[in-house]
Amino acid sequence: MLAAVAVQAQNTKYIAQVYDFKPAPGQFVNEIPEWEEGDTHATILAKVGEQIIGGASNGMISLGGYGGYMVFGFDHPVVNVSGERDFMVYGNSVFDSADKNYVSGEPGIVMVSVDANGNGKPDDEWYELAGSDYNASGTVHGYKITYSKPDPDRAAAADPDADDSAIIDKTYIKWTTNCEAEPEGYVKRNSFHTTNSYWPNWLEDDELTFEGTRLECLVVNIATQGLRYMATPRAWGYVDDMPNSDNHGFDIGWAVDADGNSVNLPSIDFVKVYTAVNHEHGWIGEISTEITGAEDLHPSAKVEEIAADGIKIAGCEGAVKVIGARQVAIYTIGGALAARFEGDGEAALSPALYVVRADSRVAMVQVR
Repeated sequence: MLAAVAVQAQNTKYIAQVYDFKPAPGQFVNEIPEWEEGDTHATILAKVGEQIIGGASNGMISLGGYGGYMVFGFDHPVVNVSGERDFMVYGNSVFDSADKNYVSGEPGIVMVSVDANGNGKPDDEWYELAGSDYNASGTVHGYKITYSKPDPDRAAAADPDADDSAIIDKTYIKWTTNCEAEPEGYVKRNSFHTTNSYWPNWLEDDELTFEGTRLECLVVNIATQGLRYMATPRAWGYVDDMPNSDNHGFDIGWAVDADGNSVNLPSIDFVKVYTAVNHEHGWIGEISTEITGAEDLHPSAKVEEIAADGIKIAGCEGAVKVIGARQVAIYTIGGALAARFEGDGEAALSPALYVVRADSRVAMVQVR
């Protein structure tokens, strides 16, 4: 990582804003946070904020089954500091009390984005932080799932599961995927959540579709008697997959584009987390990533936009200008060379965010 950093003491280290929240169906949807009659997307966002803004564990939210997500940001860009983990997202996973090789893990994938168009909204390209299982044999990229809203008049005990008395409706919410190995299935209703619809009540959609990377389910029954479902934790790179004390955070340097190519992001503005596994495990219910907060691990760092030693780098309307450097190379966020020149000069470029290398100095600039 090439970005320089400097001190900026006023930044706060915890989540400052929630931009979006769209859980997939699940037993804790409408419960954490609690939905009330009349709630809209805006009021639900406010409730999510009450749970996770300003601390590591003020409260908790659930993302539901595979694909359910939330988007948040800090009050400043999070800087990609070389050789360090840059931020942490906290979950509620714990080690099994009897066997420390297993956890109550429900992994969520992390994505990051840069405010390339400068509008303060998370509407630019997203990049996945490639965790330890990104290239694992059981990982599926380009996975797509669609959930169908259940009939509100469906009988609560319709089609119960004869093999597990806790499952009172084994065909509650149907889903279909683009995966030939598992093209369809159901979110099951259990006896512990009989009054909750499992469907986000503030959404009017009859179908919910999510797409991303799907991780292999590593849940096993480790009990010698009864049903005690736990999971093998992954090595690194996922939310809520191991206890917070054993998760050392996330490195922006892990970012890859949609084709799996590494990208150079000196800093990021937005973070997205989504449930990464599609699996039901008995009376426990669906795997659903939970989040209790997030933290910038070096909030005083910032990317230099005007470099030292007399070198000035500026993005302006239709161009990047550099003064005081001998060699200048300008790259897209994806790493492609956009322009190169020697000495003082400027390069005409399309509106976007660029990484500029001027001699040994590197800056990220916006062309309007």
